[in-house]
Amino acid sequence: MTTTTLGDLTARHGFEVLEHLEAEAEVPVLKGLQAQGDLFIIPVKGAKPRTHAPKPIPAEGLAVIKAAGGGHEHRLFASVPGTAMFAFVNGPGQDIGVLECTEPVYSLHVEHGATGIAPGASLLRRQREQADEERLVAD
Repeated sequence: MTTTTLGDLTARHGFEVLEHLEAEAEVPVLKGLQAQGDLFIIPVKGAKPRTHAPKPIPAEGLAVIKAAGGGHEHRLFASVPGTAMFAFVNGPGQDIGVLECTEPVYSLHVEHGATGIAPGASLLRRQREQADEERLVAD
């Protein structure tokens, strides 16, 4: 099995991360629950939330959390073109959408680097803050 580094991913996809992140760090592909800042990746089996029609993740990637309010986007990249589909969830709330892939998908973020998502189905969800009023975390 080949190892993929943060430097490999940023060069391949033209996605820039902060200079202090270690370019030679290996990016593992994980099967279980994981978090990347305010993005949670939750493996799912069986019933999934109601979504829009799934679409292939394009070569330029897909922003699943857009940069807003001083935060940075989380962008998905398929390791092999045509092997990953994403469907945004219908309606408001913390759930973003469902990722289904047959090859690893990588989530890149300017401050957090990269995380690898194993083949299968995953629900992507935003983190929210517990405060006087509910609000989504923006990192």
